[in-house]
Amino acid sequence: MSTAVPQEILDALTDVDMPKLPPEAGPSGSTRLAGIAVPVYRAGCVVVGSGAAGLRAAVEMKRRADDVVIMSQSAWGGTSACSGSDKQTLHTANTADQGDNYRAMARAIRSGGAMDEDTAYAEAVGSSRMMASLQFLGLPLPQDPLGGTLRYQTDHDEVGRATSCGPRTSRLMVKVLAEEAIRLAVPFYNQTTAVKILTEGEGADRHVVGILAMRAGGRTEENPLGIALYATDVIVLAAGGPGELYRDSVYPNGCFGSLGLALEAGVELVNLTESQFGIGTRREGFPWNLSGTYVQAIPHIYSLDADGVEHHFLAQYYRSTQELASNVFRKGYQWPFHATRMLDFGSSLVDLAIASETAAGRRVFMDFNRNPLPVPGDQPFSLERLDEDVRLYLGKAGAGQDMPIDRLKHMNPLAIELYRRYKIDIAAEPLEFAVNNQHMNGGVMVDTWGRSNLAGCYAVGEAAGTHGVTRPGGAALNAGQVFGTRAAEHISASGIAKRAAAGEISAIAEADITKLLAALRAESPLIVKSIRSEVQARMSEKAGIICDQESVGQALMEARKLNADIRAEGVAYGRAAEAVRGVQWRHMALASEAVLTALDFFIRNGGGSRGARAICDAEGESLPHANAGPLEEYRFRRESDTHRHEQIVVRLEGDEIRLSTRANRTLDEDAKSFFERDWPAWLTGRIYDLGADE
Repeated sequence: MSTAVPQEILDALTDVDMPKLPPEAGPSGSTRLAGIAVPVYRAGCVVVGSGAAGLRAAVEMKRRADDVVIMSQSAWGGTSACSGSDKQTLHTANTADQGDNYRAMARAIRSGGAMDEDTAYAEAVGSSRMMASLQFLGLPLPQDPLGGTLRYQTDHDEVGRATSCGPRTSRLMVKVLAEEAIRLAVPFYNQTTAVKILTEGEGADRHVVGILAMRAGGRTEENPLGIALYATDVIVLAAGGPGELYRDSVYPNGCFGSLGLALEAGVELVNLTESQFGIGTRREGFPWNLSGTYVQAIPHIYSLDADGVEHHFLAQYYRSTQELASNVFRKGYQWPFHATRMLDFGSSLVDLAIASETAAGRRVFMDFNRNPLPVPGDQPFSLERLDEDVRLYLGKAGAGQDMPIDRLKHMNPLAIELYRRYKIDIAAEPLEFAVNNQHMNGGVMVDTWGRSNLAGCYAVGEAAGTHGVTRPGGAALNAGQVFGTRAAEHISASGIAKRAAAGEISAIAEADITKLLAALRAESPLIVKSIRSEVQARMSEKAGIICDQESVGQALMEARKLNADIRAEGVAYGRAAEAVRGVQWRHMALASEAVLTALDFFIRNGGGSRGARAICDAEGESLPHANAGPLEEYRFRRESDTHRHEQIVVRLEGDEIRLSTRANRTLDEDAKSFFERDWPAWLTGRIYDLGADE
């Protein structure tokens, strides 16, 4: 490959080797529960998940002498280590000369609505510390000759707060944090899947006492499913988002998250209506989001029908070659689908067009060896005939090469090298892609310390529902680092994780193991494959970027029936190794019903189109247009201002999902700290809201 970047640098930034895990610590004992021999592990805190957010929480707790362990379904196999797009962008405060400050950044983070103002400010003010500490650990963020961090603009970002190490930024974050966790001797339990949160008490007094897991290496004749008991008073949910929820998904395979796990424990969730969708390569090959320079190189996009006939379908949507090419470019920093960007021939018409082609059974490709074909009757593509913002950007980038592949090589050779690592040569052949689900913006409802409504249960990263409707690209990585740190600080200040839990919880564990075994039935007609197919097809087809009240309502009824059948029939498994998938798909079916319940409630109460989805309605106020005229089937509702200031709360009561709404928490932007007045609150721990005396 012809590039000015040395091959050893390409290797270091695209083929990131993860550290080897240390030997596992053995159990503290064993007990017989529900007829099986169950190993018992004791810890002050169990972090569920080994991505960047979970590792940050574990590292910060261990530094404060907490007794913390990490439980991971597949270490280095989650979204932080394996995903693309804004997982490669760290969103941090920029300098004042760029017009930035923490309050301005907080306003940008929460600008999409349905987000707590204090959370946004905590993310903004914590961002500088997070970036500096990651650099201290060895994260190779690029700098200018005087030490300034290089920045660029990403989606929902007007100041250019984004920085990146390239296409493996979050994997490099995992690497440096994992190395620190290993250096600090944090115990890891790999191939260990959390399946049940154990609690005791009632109402406001209910709290965490442990967690049940299934361990691949723990299967014995006396414990064929490898069930293990972790006695702990504190858990941090950091298992990422529900990537398996959608068939059309850019998540790595096997990303189940913890929404179902949390719901079963009575943990309240929020903003489940809010997700991100955008273009990316499919999971069957190498799942990766096609944002940034992939589209800023302006490749030719086309589709193939069943007969292999090529269709220049974007020409049906845009009025000129210039308009078409400029909006392909804008997908670089307007990557997520947004309903309003379908209007006025905006960049989300690209997503709509691709989704329509895919729904019609056509395969969609981008070709880096061809410039966009002209719209019929218009002039051919030219770098001189682009919208001003596009032309200026490419000019500043020095990307005036004739072909898209050469522009991409110039702007980001790592982008080509990354696919080559997976035996896909985008310099030689077109790349197939689609519109996929990429990120869950909702999740566990938490306060500014990461606490859920269940005492002892915290949530960080994508497991936490802190993002609101939209967010700047890369803000999720920063949020995981900020709240991983804040949760660790709060747990340490409380003193509850300084030593391993010593309480006797055998009776609680036995009751929940009995329920778990009863839900896994070899003779059940419900197999994992059928549940998976049903859930994923329904979510992709009825809860994707285009929705309407009738189809969502029908999908909800189907989801409720599936969960009723699962409760009545259980989930089948053959080999013991399949049992954990049975539990996970029971959780995913429950999460699917929760999402659809919230979405149905939102639409029926006048909810309009915003970040994730267009809510189509024949009486809708907004009508996108294509080259040939109005797209009446995609007429959609506008967003109601009321819904921007509130959030939908989801909880499980018995077998039914209940909903409520709450107003966004606010922040007094005029309030100023004062050192002598406020320092005592930090010294005494009152900032942690632990009930300390004045």
